[in-house]
Amino acid sequence: MAEPLGTGDKDVATHLHSYTNLAALPQTPPLVIVEGDGIHVVDENGRRYLEAMSGLWCASLGFSNKRLAEAGAKALNTLPYYHTFNQRTNVAVADLAERLLALAPVPMARVFFANSGSEANDSAVKMVWYYHNAIGQPQRKKIIARRNAYHGVTVAAASMGGLDGNHRDFDLPIATAPARFLHVDCPHHYRYAEPGETEQDFSSRLAQQLEQTILAEGPETVAAFIAEPVMGAGGVLVPPAGYFEKVQAVLRKYGVLMIADEVICGFGRTGNMFGSTTFGIQPDILSCAKALSSGYVPISAVMVNEKVHSAIAANSGKLGSFGHGYTYSGHPVACAVALETLKVYEDERILDHVRELAPAFQAGLRTFVERPWVGNVRGVGLIGAIELMADKAARTPFAADCKAGYRFAALALEEGLIVRAMGDSIGLCPPLIITRAELDDLFARLARAMDRFEKEY
Repeated sequence: MAEPLGTGDKDVATHLHSYTNLAALPQTPPLVIVEGDGIHVVDENGRRYLEAMSGLWCASLGFSNKRLAEAGAKALNTLPYYHTFNQRTNVAVADLAERLLALAPVPMARVFFANSGSEANDSAVKMVWYYHNAIGQPQRKKIIARRNAYHGVTVAAASMGGLDGNHRDFDLPIATAPARFLHVDCPHHYRYAEPGETEQDFSSRLAQQLEQTILAEGPETVAAFIAEPVMGAGGVLVPPAGYFEKVQAVLRKYGVLMIADEVICGFGRTGNMFGSTTFGIQPDILSCAKALSSGYVPISAVMVNEKVHSAIAANSGKLGSFGHGYTYSGHPVACAVALETLKVYEDERILDHVRELAPAFQAGLRTFVERPWVGNVRGVGLIGAIELMADKAARTPFAADCKAGYRFAALALEEGLIVRAMGDSIGLCPPLIITRAELDDLFARLARAMDRFEKEY
């Protein structure tokens, strides 16, 4: 009788992984994580790792919060499932919607629930189109995003994104005539500013490009502009000075809706409850997920202002229904855990903690700027990135086949530190509960990985 497969072998034999080189997987078995403890996770061999990416930017309260587990268990034992179609609801979804509207960075009117950031942004696309049909402007179909942006992986969300890896051989962006998804330049001052160009001047140039794009397409055809306050998967790109102020002036001039993708930045990451507050964004539509439940259960939300809601509601009256939603929209267990997450943020004064620790986190990151292979260090609050460069003086990147970022992440893993390589930018986004002592440990491990990287390259 054959020996039963171990978890790793079983996984390779049965599981189609996300964002993985599937051809190479049999030769590089997956890391099997079996337990979480605070900001650490533990593999099947008992080795502990400091999880400096909060999983996928989401485990804001770490990996062992008892209050969230108890809230989920209570909800499962009370009402394990119900839907929100056909005028049905539950206590948790009503309470959570009320709480989110109270926390919103600008006045919002209603909250729609989904299961992931991808679904939330996909829903925002449908709402934008539905809204413009409702107000008698059906020609407004085009949505503008930025190159290198990430907004999810559904067909519409990935089309909005500006990452080639999410487009190649998926036949994305969606091919329509005329195109509904457009992209303007990435606001990465370090890489794309002209010689001597200040951040303010760079922002002005990008705002002018946005306006030129709107004019070239026809303002009457442009529906919305979507942006993360800080571009996450694009490399943790903090907007240059004046960027959102100048961009939003263009949007207002031409009546274009502003969508804030707060999937990563929402719920304290930048030092405010929302990144929109940090960077002065006034969205018409706001999507959020991840830290909404600290990643403990799948849930996302889309908030819309009164202008958008009133038009959508009136149109649904004409049609007989707002024909959108998911089986698990407003799931009572997910909503209960999310509601408890928001209570923990308040009870444990998480925002105050982030603001207290952020200067040390940002200072620790910036100690690496003197390293020979580090070209740029950036961040805000408790999120940041180190960008590796083959020639920092000339700002010359490593050759693609060097895979420098991925090698650095592998060295960090050997040092018991989980980071994320986005090309040659190394992202850090630790749980918001990290302590000063744990922060020092994070940077000590990061320094050891950098020492080893310098010897190899």
